[in-house]
Parts: sequence; C-alpha cells; structure tokens
Amino acid sequence: MSILERHDVGAVTTLTLNVPERLNPLSDAMLAALTQTFEELRETPECRVIVLRGAGKAFCAGHDLKEMETARGENGRAAWKDLFDRCATMMQTIPSLPQPVIASVHGIATAAGCQLVASCDLAVAEDGTRFGVNGVNIGLFCSTPMVALSRNVPRKHAFEALVTGEFLTAEQARTAGLINRVAAKGELEAETTKLASLIASKLGSAVKIGKEAFYKQIEMPVAQAYEYTGDVMVENMAHTDTAEGVQAFLEKRDPKWR
Repeated sequence: MSILERHDVGAVTTLTLNVPERLNPLSDAMLAALTQTFEELRETPECRVIVLRGAGKAFCAGHDLKEMETARGENGRAAWKDLFDRCATMMQTIPSLPQPVIASVHGIATAAGCQLVASCDLAVAEDGTRFGVNGVNIGLFCSTPMVALSRNVPRKHAFEALVTGEFLTAEQARTAGLINRVAAKGELEAETTKLASLIASKLGSAVKIGKEAFYKQIEMPVAQAYEYTGDVMVENMAHTDTAEGVQAFLEKRDPKWR
C-alpha cells in the first residue's frame, strides 16, 4: 500500500494522501512522495487537472509531530530547518505546475494541512470540515503555514486564526477566500469532479499559459502586469488551437482541439 495513491481518469489525476490511521500527516516520506509525483505530473501533458484528497476521516493534520520530536537533541535545529525547507519546496511546487491543483477537503485540515489547502490553486470542502492553524495551542506558532494562509485570506482573519488556534468552519473558510466551494455532506467527490471536469474540458495549453501568468502578474505593479499579460495574450492568440477556438465561436460550434 502506497502512502500516496495515484488514480488517473481521463485528463484528471487524483492523488490521495493514504495514511488514514494518523490523519495523513506530512511526514518525511509523504513530502518526498508528493514532491516526486508533482514533478512527474509536470511532464505529463495528458494530465490537465490534479485533485488532492485525503483517505479516511480527514484531509491532513499537518506535520508529523512524532517525527519532529524524535529529531530533538543535538541535530534538532538542523533537522527541523531541513524539514521546513523541504515542505516549503513542495508547497511552492504546486503553483508552479502547469495543471490547476484542486484540494478536495473533508474532516480537518490543520497546521501544515491547512497550508496545503492554501497552497492549492482551488479548493472544495465538504460541509462540516474544519480548518485551523492551531500550533499556538501547543506553543508552536504556525509560522510557515502562515505564509500560504496570509496570501489567501484577509490579514485580520489569518492573524486571528493563528493567535487563537480556533477552527474555521467550511462556510467561514469559503467567505474568507480559503476555499472556493462547500459541498453538501456526501457530495464532496461529485462536486470536486464537476469542477475538475469543467477545467479539464478547456484548452490545456491556454490554461497552462494562464496559470503561469496568474501567479507572475499578481506580484507585479499594475502597469507592469498589463505589459506582461499583453505579451502573454499575444503568445496565446498565436496558438493554432486558439485560432480553432475563435473560429468555432464565430461559427457557433464546439471547438475541435488537437
């Protein structure tokens, strides 16, 4: 049994964190498996959307505290820094992928598990899911999860969650901007599949161009962003499949992508 299971259906690849008895922690092995699989999918053009989910009763409870505590001692600081660096690399890989990544969340997403949701491009959560950056409750402020969280939700919402250790409900997470959609109980897979299938039906090259441009332009001043995205649209317009899409629209028919 793999700790990270991969299942391909058409253009959608589903990755399942598969350590349900421990709430799918981001252990050393899990971080390595996610990083390797993401890099494999980067070079898999047949995959146009990635769904990330958790097995069992929760999405992800964050870092493996038992592993972290085992490292305490002479080499503790170096081991912890290495862990957080590897985790940061994995989290930053997600927005760099050509495919949109959808977190499909249930149960709980806490600490680095909440960071993982925030690092994904999109997120759907089942009603009843709880989100938290609860490290402060055990004296460990969620400083690295804070990076992704504070880039998703307004700063006062993020800071309150960080300093109180309280959970957000799925609806609060949606209102704050951490997730896109709340699925009814028992409908998470269907709602996630609907979103993934819709995205997968679009021209893959256009989505790839657009995702890269989205993350680049959002860090730029407005004038620079317009200059950059104008060039991106010129590149996109020059694609053969885009020409087919425009012609299909003008002729009121479905496009025939290559």
